[in-house]
Amino acid sequence: MRLRSLGVALAATAALIALPTAHPSATAAETPLSQGKTATASSQENGGTAAAQAVDGDTGTRWSSAASDDQWLRVDLGSTATVTQVVLNWETAYGKDYKVQISADGTTWTDLKSVTGSDGGVDTLDVSGQGRYVRMLGVHRATSWGYSLWEFQVFGSTDGGRTGCGTANAAQGRPATASSIENADTPASAAFDGNTATRWSSRAADPQWLQVDLGAVRHLCEVDLNWEAAYAKDFQIQASSDGQSWSTLKSITGASGGTASYDVSGSGRYVRINGTARGTGYGYSLWEVAVHTGSTGEPPIEGGGDLGPNVIVVDPSTPDLQQKFDDVFARQESAQFGTGRYQFLLKPGTYNGINAQLGFYTSISGLGLNPDDTRINGDITVDAGWFNGNATQNFWRSAENLALKPVSGTDRWAVAQAAPFRRIHVQGGLDLAPNGYGWASGGYIADSKIDGTVGPYSQQQWYTRDSSVGGWTNGVWNMTFSGVQGAPATDFDTGPYTTLDNTPVSREKPFLYLDGSTYKVFVPAKRTNARGVSWPANAGTSIPLDRFYVVKPGATAATINAALDQGLNLLFTPGVHHLDQTIDVTRADTVVLGLGLATLVPDNGIDAMHVADVDGVRLAGFLIDAGPVNSDTLLRIGTPGSSADHSADPTTMQDVFVRIGGAGPGLATNSVVVNSDDVVIDHTWIWRADHGDGVGWDTNRADHGLRVNGDDVLATGLFVEHFNKYDVYWSGERGRTIFFQNEKAYDAPNAAAVTHDGIVGYAAYKVADTVTTHEAWGLGSYCNYTADPSIVQAHGFQVPETSGIKMHDLLVISLGGKGQYAHVVNNTGAPTSGTSTVPSKVTSFP
Repeated sequence: MRLRSLGVALAATAALIALPTAHPSATAAETPLSQGKTATASSQENGGTAAAQAVDGDTGTRWSSAASDDQWLRVDLGSTATVTQVVLNWETAYGKDYKVQISADGTTWTDLKSVTGSDGGVDTLDVSGQGRYVRMLGVHRATSWGYSLWEFQVFGSTDGGRTGCGTANAAQGRPATASSIENADTPASAAFDGNTATRWSSRAADPQWLQVDLGAVRHLCEVDLNWEAAYAKDFQIQASSDGQSWSTLKSITGASGGTASYDVSGSGRYVRINGTARGTGYGYSLWEVAVHTGSTGEPPIEGGGDLGPNVIVVDPSTPDLQQKFDDVFARQESAQFGTGRYQFLLKPGTYNGINAQLGFYTSISGLGLNPDDTRINGDITVDAGWFNGNATQNFWRSAENLALKPVSGTDRWAVAQAAPFRRIHVQGGLDLAPNGYGWASGGYIADSKIDGTVGPYSQQQWYTRDSSVGGWTNGVWNMTFSGVQGAPATDFDTGPYTTLDNTPVSREKPFLYLDGSTYKVFVPAKRTNARGVSWPANAGTSIPLDRFYVVKPGATAATINAALDQGLNLLFTPGVHHLDQTIDVTRADTVVLGLGLATLVPDNGIDAMHVADVDGVRLAGFLIDAGPVNSDTLLRIGTPGSSADHSADPTTMQDVFVRIGGAGPGLATNSVVVNSDDVVIDHTWIWRADHGDGVGWDTNRADHGLRVNGDDVLATGLFVEHFNKYDVYWSGERGRTIFFQNEKAYDAPNAAAVTHDGIVGYAAYKVADTVTTHEAWGLGSYCNYTADPSIVQAHGFQVPETSGIKMHDLLVISLGGKGQYAHVVNNTGAPTSGTSTVPSKVTSFP
């Protein structure tokens, strides 16, 4: 038994007294729906901490559970209610991660809210749902004790789910599909046309289903069925936010057909009648289905719509097309830390004589399903005239999903980090160096076919994945390939090449395309042991744009989260999007896609985005820019302690970039933390700025770039630079990295500032001492200690020395003698040599 201090109890009481001002519906006179109702729990600590004591209105009594995770407290409201707010007044033993759920029957539960990282006290949660039972489901405790609540309060209205249930039929005229039809005269649409003389009927087999798309997530309160003679004896009325994951609103057995109305309670965009047993020897047949929806006080958020002014959609007949490219380039050529963001979308067709020069925050993409659907007889050019022929700062731009026939036979793509070249067919060669062959520090190619030769020339490093090249000439330090047809053989002992025959797990980035005149997002399928391009086979799924909330600058984080709660995906349009709440992605297979390097800025020290420990979330094509108030973690994938198996449908993070400082002061303890298992990180640049505004050892402080706690995580194309402590810290088991590029922080003031555990300098890539299995290929770390060139960093890489740890092709470099490395990995590898900028290498460790 734990003793509670008077101070804690008084603080909890004071917090509860202040609660009613937090929500308009919770006034001082309002009694919670839950107060005095029947409560049950998974366990109780002792006889004095029963479940009922959390709903008795007395903040001096409490419920507490056994000391383990996965405990719950449930209250029976006595009848169906519309729930608008849940308040949890935690005792000292609080839930760090938990869910609040609702149920119509106490058996099937729907999440109202997932909470991660609670700090205890009073949690006031605005929710929206209907049901009779509400519960707190603990996921992770914050202390070694159980879960303990002074009070668990549920607010809303006891209207049986019927108040505000509309009389209009929300399903009439909406798109409908079915598992089968009896013949062409009985289509699915006939059950939603408002005509009782037409009908849908299925073939004569069990089970069969009929489904309607309401166009947006609605609160569902009634479903009316008008059966033809061939009726369902047993069936379920089901709802879904995405048309894939279904919840049962009502199960009916022993029905006798005719006309029937069913009260339901739940929400969804899709409603399905799922027949499991026929009442006759025929199929299932419905004259009409009507769906009635209730009001929550707020209109539903609609998906789709226009893409905003900075998305420039063109076709081959667009007037002054070259001028459009030139105008944007003039604005963006040297706007390294500006606010302009632009996306060119090229409709399928052939474009002649075009030279699309790309500056900062400018993307160009074809709108065909295949790259060869959009053909440019011309060039897409990135050069470095703005920086006197130095391409090492050609960041933040992209090209994707088109075919290119260069005028001279070779296209110039002289880029540095965060400039992906994806899904491109180059009918000729590709030059990765600037005009004059000045300095260059790139880069990344994926899912592309280059018919001619790729010449990296002055490029210091490059990673190419799942592609085809006609040839590859030279390179400077670290050229890594996986799954690339035509790639050079490994020669790391004497040259720059590391080559793997295939990529163990890959899934290409989602992209926008036109299906006729309809915008859709194609979501490619996972590939294993991939080699060569994924197209034109294009395994995957298409999602219509009306299933995306199109986010324009100025949209609130509350609206973004409400759209996610409705089951919509997110499409961020070009611009800078400020956030005053963390974006919470909780639904499996949600797509979050950015156009034109859309930039998310978390204000007031919040985290920018959290992704729940669910299957198959796709994050792609956006930049997170830290704000001036310290964030704990800018992007978190999975809750702490996540352990679910996602190997069949992993979450992917692709062309997601993170910046700390440069555009102004920025602060974050961690940039990206991966807690979920099986995540694929495919091309990221996580950068603590070494130049620009707001740059200084403490001004843009950020301890870590990437922390990996999940197991079986794969990184392909990992660029992480300049962090105050470890750039990468990997504590999950069976992690793999194919290609890593790093520079240590230029501005370390002296050796003492980076000395820890008796070691000078934090390793660029640290595998935790507890890890037993890890493997990596093609890793490079460079030092450029401009503030104190006398610093001698102990090593670039630090890993446990055990047989399960296998590191291949590692190098460290001193950039012009500004600091040195004593070793490559642990205490192995020769020191770097003065000012010569010659790598020190280890081809295999241990």
